[in-house]
Amino acid sequence: MKAILCERHGPPEDLVVRTLADPEAGPGEVVVDIAAIGLNFFDTLIIRDMYQFKPPLPFSPGAEFAGHVSALGAGVTSLRVGDRVAGYMTAGAAREKVVMAADLLASVPDDLDLVKAAGLIVTYGTALYALRDRGELKAGETLAVLGAAGGVGLAAVEIGKILGARVIACASSADKVEFARAHGADAGIDYTAENLKARLKALGGEGGIDMVFDPVGGEQSEQALRALGWGGRLMVIGFASGSIPKLPLNLLLLKNCDARGVAFGSKTRADPAWSRAAVQELMAHAQAGRISAHVDSTFPLARCADALDEIAGRRVKGKVVLTV
Repeated sequence: MKAILCERHGPPEDLVVRTLADPEAGPGEVVVDIAAIGLNFFDTLIIRDMYQFKPPLPFSPGAEFAGHVSALGAGVTSLRVGDRVAGYMTAGAAREKVVMAADLLASVPDDLDLVKAAGLIVTYGTALYALRDRGELKAGETLAVLGAAGGVGLAAVEIGKILGARVIACASSADKVEFARAHGADAGIDYTAENLKARLKALGGEGGIDMVFDPVGGEQSEQALRALGWGGRLMVIGFASGSIPKLPLNLLLLKNCDARGVAFGSKTRADPAWSRAAVQELMAHAQAGRISAHVDSTFPLARCADALDEIAGRRVKGKVVLTV
């Protein structure tokens, strides 16, 4: 089989295509012939050894995938050869075949495109975990989403609407704001042209913003935190800006508000049953059209480096997916 390998840490252009032996399923495992691999911002970090999860070299990037079961290991009764499935594995998916425990895979509905299915687990799973489970977002609350046109930001916009929130999309250009509004956001802020704190305070009204979903970091984090209302929640998702903010903790005290970390990968590894249920829920939302699972572009497997360059350059709206 063909596989994209990171044999030494570095930029995307250092990745190589290698031919490896086909994997075999052990007890309780299945082989999946991969049709599509979803890429995420953290893939641009993990290949540079700049991410908290550090797989041993060599490894394949790619944390999420969809495809068809092609072989069953001993004892597997929940799946059959030919079943359409999707899964999450932190790293290792950018190849033609993977082996995975059968009970970690989710079924993909027949009428859901495998390309869309491959690209929704990490972003929408993160949004669901952050907003519903960690943040306890309630219907009628006001949610501000930073980086709202990116993969995880767009997911937060759509999951926020499903949960009944009023959603303010914040992004780095007018066209990105309009993109997020076209996917359900109620209002928008271009924080390169407007003062983020002032506009959030104006849109939040007397009660302020109830929740901020922040995958960006940098100077926007503190501005958004200052716009939170009493008892508000700052959901810390990541630092796509490249800058980890140092927040003044007195703001948490004065506003009686929270900053809450969100680690989707850690949650899925610690609680596989939660992960399976969450992915099946998201598949149902996608099948019903409640979430778009928007794919900005697809690249063939061999052009993984080009796909990662698009993500690193922050030129993507929604997701980038590799196809096999």
